[in-house]
Amino acid sequence: MSRIRVQSEAFDLAAEVTALEGSGVGAVVTFTGLVRNQSALGEVTAIELEHYPAMTAKSLEAIAAEAQQRWPLLGLTLIHRIGYLAAGEPIVMVAVASKHREAAFQAASFLMDFLKTRAPFWKKEWVGGQAHWVEAKTTDVAAADRWSS
Repeated sequence: MSRIRVQSEAFDLAAEVTALEGSGVGAVVTFTGLVRNQSALGEVTAIELEHYPAMTAKSLEAIAAEAQQRWPLLGLTLIHRIGYLAAGEPIVMVAVASKHREAAFQAASFLMDFLKTRAPFWKKEWVGGQAHWVEAKTTDVAAADRWSS
């Protein structure tokens, strides 16, 4: 079972984890990403995320399906926020349920690596009252590439 959402409103981490708990689940691994307040350009006050809904939905579904093919998962939740988000606000959540912790940890890491590099979101950082488009980092691309081998 996978639940995938793109939304502007905040999410409830505890409720999302509770929804994954159940029969046979021995581990739930979560990751919550926050809007950082620093970048190479200086102090970030906010970010703004845009997306094309049909393209984003297809991409996120493919990423989730690949994780479910690679690991024996009992549940998966991906939530990515869009819109204007202030520094410190939650921006992304990944939660993975499995019988065993190793599969849950690996799947969560895989999902985040692919969300950072292959999910079609366009991000602007607000620094000093100016918006700047954010490019993918080479370290994020290298992290995602490790899953190809």
